[in-house]
Amino acid sequence: MFEDDAIPVEKIDRNIFLTTVDWIYNWGRQYSMWPAMFGLACCAIEMIGASTARYDIARFGMEFYRASPRHADLMIVAGTVTHKMAPQVKRIWDQMPEPKYCLAMGSCAISGGIFKSYAVLQGVDEIIPVDVYVPGCPPRPEALFDGIRKIHRMVRAQSIKTVRWYGKEKKEA
Repeated sequence: MFEDDAIPVEKIDRNIFLTTVDWIYNWGRQYSMWPAMFGLACCAIEMIGASTARYDIARFGMEFYRASPRHADLMIVAGTVTHKMAPQVKRIWDQMPEPKYCLAMGSCAISGGIFKSYAVLQGVDEIIPVDVYVPGCPPRPEALFDGIRKIHRMVRAQSIKTVRWYGKEKKEA
Protein backbone atom coordinates (compact mmCIF):
# COMPACT_ATOMS: atom_id res chain seq x y z
CA MET A 1 0.00 0.00 0.00
CA PHE A 2 1.34 3.40 -0.95
CA GLU A 3 1.46 6.30 1.45
CA ASP A 4 -0.78 8.32 -0.83
CA ASP A 5 -3.47 5.60 -0.51
CA ALA A 6 -3.51 5.68 3.31
CA ILE A 7 -6.97 6.26 4.80
CA PRO A 8 -7.08 9.25 7.15
CA VAL A 9 -8.09 8.49 10.74
CA GLU A 10 -10.98 10.97 10.51
CA LYS A 11 -12.63 8.86 7.79
CA ILE A 12 -12.30 5.71 9.86
CA ASP A 13 -13.89 7.36 12.91
CA ARG A 14 -16.87 8.50 10.82
CA ASN A 15 -17.42 5.21 8.99
CA ILE A 16 -16.92 2.45 11.54
CA PHE A 17 -19.73 1.69 13.94
CA LEU A 18 -18.65 -0.17 17.06
CA THR A 19 -21.05 -1.42 19.70
CA THR A 20 -21.77 -4.44 21.83
CA VAL A 21 -23.90 -7.42 20.86
CA ASP A 22 -26.08 -6.78 23.92
CA TRP A 23 -26.93 -3.27 22.70
CA ILE A 24 -27.95 -4.44 19.21
CA TYR A 25 -29.89 -7.44 20.53
CA ASN A 26 -31.79 -5.39 23.14
CA TRP A 27 -32.44 -2.55 20.68
CA GLY A 28 -34.13 -5.05 18.36
CA ARG A 29 -36.19 -6.60 21.17
CA GLN A 30 -37.15 -3.21 22.54
CA TYR A 31 -38.64 -1.90 19.30
CA SER A 32 -40.30 -5.12 18.17
CA MET A 33 -42.25 -6.02 21.28
CA TRP A 34 -45.72 -7.43 20.60
CA PRO A 35 -48.33 -7.23 23.35
CA ALA A 36 -50.92 -9.95 23.93
CA MET A 37 -54.45 -8.77 23.15
CA PHE A 38 -56.00 -9.07 26.59
CA GLY A 39 -58.52 -6.51 27.83
CA LEU A 40 -60.94 -7.28 30.64
CA ALA A 41 -62.77 -4.07 31.48
CA CYS A 42 -62.82 -0.29 30.99
CA CYS A 43 -59.01 -0.07 30.96
CA ALA A 44 -59.07 -1.99 27.70
CA ILE A 45 -60.82 0.97 26.07
CA GLU A 46 -57.87 3.20 27.00
CA MET A 47 -55.44 0.53 25.77
CA ILE A 48 -57.29 0.42 22.43
CA GLY A 49 -57.34 4.24 22.37
CA ALA A 50 -53.54 4.19 22.62
CA SER A 51 -53.51 2.53 19.19
CA THR A 52 -55.37 5.35 17.47
CA ALA A 53 -53.71 8.01 15.34
CA ARG A 54 -53.94 10.55 18.15
CA TYR A 55 -51.66 8.61 20.51
CA ASP A 56 -49.90 6.24 18.04
CA ILE A 57 -48.51 3.29 19.97
CA ALA A 58 -46.77 2.30 16.72
CA ARG A 59 -43.89 4.67 17.53
CA PHE A 60 -42.92 2.16 20.25
CA GLY A 61 -43.01 -0.75 17.78
CA MET A 62 -46.15 -2.20 19.41
CA GLU A 63 -48.88 -1.67 16.85
CA PHE A 64 -49.58 -5.38 16.46
CA TYR A 65 -51.66 -6.73 19.32
CA ARG A 66 -51.25 -10.46 19.02
CA ALA A 67 -54.25 -12.74 19.38
CA SER A 68 -51.99 -15.74 19.97
CA PRO A 69 -49.93 -15.79 23.17
CA ARG A 70 -47.24 -17.77 21.36
CA HIS A 71 -46.40 -14.66 19.32
CA ALA A 72 -46.50 -12.14 22.18
CA ASP A 73 -43.80 -11.10 24.61
CA LEU A 74 -45.70 -8.50 26.65
CA MET A 75 -48.96 -9.11 28.47
CA ILE A 76 -50.91 -5.97 29.27
CA VAL A 77 -53.51 -6.93 31.87
CA ALA A 78 -56.07 -4.13 31.51
CA GLY A 79 -58.98 -4.33 33.90
CA THR A 80 -60.65 -6.38 36.60
CA VAL A 81 -59.48 -9.97 36.97
CA THR A 82 -62.11 -12.19 38.57
CA HIS A 83 -61.37 -15.54 40.19
CA LYS A 84 -63.29 -17.17 37.34
CA MET A 85 -61.02 -15.48 34.77
CA ALA A 86 -57.74 -16.03 36.66
CA PRO A 87 -57.01 -19.52 35.23
CA GLN A 88 -57.31 -18.16 31.68
CA VAL A 89 -54.95 -15.29 32.48
CA LYS A 90 -52.46 -17.77 33.94
CA ARG A 91 -52.82 -20.09 30.92
CA ILE A 92 -52.11 -17.26 28.46
CA TRP A 93 -49.10 -16.21 30.54
CA ASP A 94 -47.75 -19.77 30.57
CA GLN A 95 -48.14 -20.07 26.79
CA MET A 96 -46.06 -16.96 26.10
CA PRO A 97 -42.41 -17.63 25.12
CA GLU A 98 -39.48 -16.39 27.16
CA PRO A 99 -38.43 -13.64 27.69
CA LYS A 100 -41.82 -12.22 28.58
CA TYR A 101 -43.03 -9.21 30.51
CA CYS A 102 -46.24 -8.21 32.28
CA LEU A 103 -47.73 -4.74 32.65
CA ALA A 104 -50.70 -4.35 35.03
CA MET A 105 -52.86 -1.46 33.88
CA GLY A 106 -55.45 0.15 36.14
CA SER A 107 -56.45 -0.01 39.77
CA CYS A 108 -58.45 -3.20 39.33
CA ALA A 109 -55.54 -5.13 37.81
CA ILE A 110 -53.14 -3.81 40.43
CA SER A 111 -55.18 -4.18 43.63
CA GLY A 112 -58.75 -5.18 42.81
CA GLY A 113 -59.81 -1.53 42.62
CA ILE A 114 -63.10 -0.68 44.27
CA PHE A 115 -64.20 -4.31 44.20
CA LYS A 116 -63.43 -5.79 47.62
CA SER A 117 -65.46 -8.95 47.06
CA TYR A 118 -64.96 -12.69 47.00
CA ALA A 119 -65.27 -12.75 43.19
CA VAL A 120 -62.45 -10.30 42.30
CA LEU A 121 -58.76 -11.09 42.46
CA GLN A 122 -57.02 -8.47 44.62
CA GLY A 123 -54.21 -7.89 42.14
CA VAL A 124 -53.03 -9.89 39.16
CA ASP A 125 -49.65 -10.32 40.88
CA GLU A 126 -51.27 -13.08 42.95
CA ILE A 127 -51.15 -15.38 39.90
CA ILE A 128 -48.42 -14.00 37.59
CA PRO A 129 -45.33 -11.83 38.17
CA VAL A 130 -45.85 -8.18 37.23
CA ASP A 131 -42.94 -6.11 35.96
CA VAL A 132 -44.59 -2.66 35.73
CA TYR A 133 -47.70 -1.21 37.39
CA VAL A 134 -49.64 1.61 35.67
CA PRO A 135 -52.03 3.17 38.22
CA GLY A 136 -55.25 4.98 37.44
CA CYS A 137 -58.94 4.34 36.99
CA PRO A 138 -58.72 4.04 34.03
CA PRO A 139 -55.20 5.21 33.24
CA ARG A 140 -54.79 7.49 30.22
CA PRO A 141 -52.83 6.33 27.16
CA GLU A 142 -49.97 8.60 28.24
CA ALA A 143 -49.67 6.60 31.48
CA LEU A 144 -49.61 3.37 29.46
CA PHE A 145 -46.79 4.83 27.34
CA ASP A 146 -44.85 5.61 30.51
CA GLY A 147 -45.24 1.98 31.58
CA ILE A 148 -44.10 0.81 28.15
CA ARG A 149 -41.03 3.03 28.41
CA LYS A 150 -40.22 1.41 31.77
CA ILE A 151 -40.47 -2.02 30.14
CA HIS A 152 -38.14 -0.78 27.40
CA ARG A 153 -35.61 0.36 30.02
CA MET A 154 -35.77 -3.10 31.59
CA VAL A 155 -35.11 -4.73 28.21
CA ARG A 156 -32.19 -2.38 27.48
CA ALA A 157 -30.55 -3.22 30.81
CA GLN A 158 -30.54 -6.98 30.22
CA SER A 159 -27.68 -9.01 28.86
CA ILE A 160 -27.65 -11.90 26.41
CA LYS A 161 -25.83 -13.92 29.08
CA THR A 162 -28.87 -13.89 31.34
CA VAL A 163 -32.23 -15.54 30.81
CA ARG A 164 -35.50 -14.19 32.22
CA TRP A 165 -37.56 -16.85 33.92
CA TYR A 166 -40.86 -15.62 35.36
CA GLY A 167 -39.60 -12.18 36.30
CA LYS A 168 -36.25 -13.32 37.72
CA GLU A 169 -32.89 -13.33 36.05
CA LYS A 170 -30.77 -16.47 36.12
CA LYS A 171 -27.40 -17.10 34.58
CA GLU A 172 -27.29 -19.66 31.77
CA ALA A 173 -25.57 -22.92 32.57
